[in-house]
Amino acid sequence: MTTSPAAKDAVAQDLPAGTTPYYANMHTWIQRVTLICLVALVVEGAFTLPFMAVYYGYPTLSLTQICSELRKIQYSDDTQECQVPYPILGPPEGARAKDKAQDRWGVQPTPGYHRLGFRELVRIHDQRAARDAAAHATPK
Repeated sequence: MTTSPAAKDAVAQDLPAGTTPYYANMHTWIQRVTLICLVALVVEGAFTLPFMAVYYGYPTLSLTQICSELRKIQYSDDTQECQVPYPILGPPEGARAKDKAQDRWGVQPTPGYHRLGFRELVRIHDQRAARDAAAHATPK
């Protein structure tokens, strides 16, 4: 069975711009797969953040404290703090402390900080608070 040129033109007009009848089915499946992947990424992100926050110590530390502790460890600088809200036209976060980081650069960069364990930021934060309290309590 052959189709007339008029029927082919009618089918081609129903397709999105840039899609030929030969590839119409493939484009439909690519759109479906892309939509499924995007939804999966959103769901993954929605579930990952709460679990990471609890892993780092969320009920004990606020999200801002967790961010600040992570920056202090990453840049080996106890003066690093997360700014909330961050200035819109401010420098990239960590730009001022990048030279203090103890990372080893090369083909495969190696971070200079250790891998954090479950709720280890709470212990590190408490130790830092105790050191600060002891430093302020001692007379000079």
